[in-house]
Amino acid sequence: MVQTIASGSERLIRTGVTYIVRAMCRSVALFIVLSALFVASTATVALEPVALETGGASRVVEVIDGDTVLLEDGREVRLVGIQAPKLPLGRPGFKTWPLADAAKRALEDLALGRTVRLAFGGRQMDRHGRALAHLYDTVDDRWIQEAMLARGLARVYSFPDNRAMVSEMLALEREARDAGRGIWSDPFYEILTPEEAADAIDSFQLVEGRVLEAAIVRGRGYLNFGEDHRADFTLYIDPESRRRFEAAGIDIESLSGMQIRVRGWLKSYNGPEIELTHPEQLELLGD
Repeated sequence: MVQTIASGSERLIRTGVTYIVRAMCRSVALFIVLSALFVASTATVALEPVALETGGASRVVEVIDGDTVLLEDGREVRLVGIQAPKLPLGRPGFKTWPLADAAKRALEDLALGRTVRLAFGGRQMDRHGRALAHLYDTVDDRWIQEAMLARGLARVYSFPDNRAMVSEMLALEREARDAGRGIWSDPFYEILTPEEAADAIDSFQLVEGRVLEAAIVRGRGYLNFGEDHRADFTLYIDPESRRRFEAAGIDIESLSGMQIRVRGWLKSYNGPEIELTHPEQLELLGD
């Protein structure tokens, strides 16, 4: 009888301990979740996801223009993911873009004489031998691309082999544009309508409008914005690029009737055309 009571007491104690431990674990887990939610709710932009690969650090000794710097270790770095207003830089006949000098001064303020660390999220070098990197100030960990976009002195400019951090940069660009900062107060950088696209051939532009028709023809995607497919603005997606859109959950044919914003280089091929190579070029604005 005594043994039975003792065994029952031991089971009761073990059960109580187990309950307390589990309760503590749940409390700790809840604390962690709530802490994470608090941080997420107060953070503006995640500075560097794990996916980025470190590229060392060096001091900025020269700012070439609003998106290019020269480092003390000899590397020239193109700030990946953004395009600042352009300077001629020795190109015959090239006209300085509005606010190009302001963009260069802003980058000098942010980076000149400072030690920055490089982080890579895709292709690491362009055809000119420049490093394609995100830059972070080693003192305060400031993300330089973020600062340029927030000041309205750069646009998002991405490629299919360099897509890291683009969603964060698009959000920064939208906020600056909505506030009318920097380039977003200058008509040179206005978002075009499909009807205006023909006047901006051979330039990088943002175009916003409603898709009249979306179709897949022999594996290629087409988004048409007018009745005349041989004259009106069109978006073209090749089969390889279509797979990137599908992987991102975007069905090209479902975009018919959608209001969208797109960015890219305008070319002339049966009217003005932008080739879409990756999903980040496309922003869905609604029905």
